[in-house]
Amino acid sequence: QVQIVESGGGLVEAGGSLMLSCAASGDTSAINVMGWYRQAPGKQRELVADISRSGWIKYADSVKGRFTISRGGAQNTVNLQMNSLGPEETAVYYCYVQEFDYRGHTYWGQGTQVIVSL
Repeated sequence: QVQIVESGGGLVEAGGSLMLSCAASGDTSAINVMGWYRQAPGKQRELVADISRSGWIKYADSVKGRFTISRGGAQNTVNLQMNSLGPEETAVYYCYVQEFDYRGHTYWGQGTQVIVSL
């Protein structure tokens, strides 16, 4: 089992920045990908960014050039630096981890609220 703890959400003005952090604990030996999804009110959950153990990174087109994902802490933490935030990015942000195929589980955090005000 893997436990996930997220931090860093909150209220920010449009154009501002926030950094989200996520730490995985427990049996982390099989973790490959760590990343973030978000879900805005009335919308589907969407991928924001993720990063594999080997360093491959994916970003949603809408955040490229503004968000930066990074991993640390013996590969068990992931940070998402978010700059130039817009009101449309108000959402609950969820950290997730995906294990390598031989284990195959996906774990989700509880979510952290980000509110971007005008």
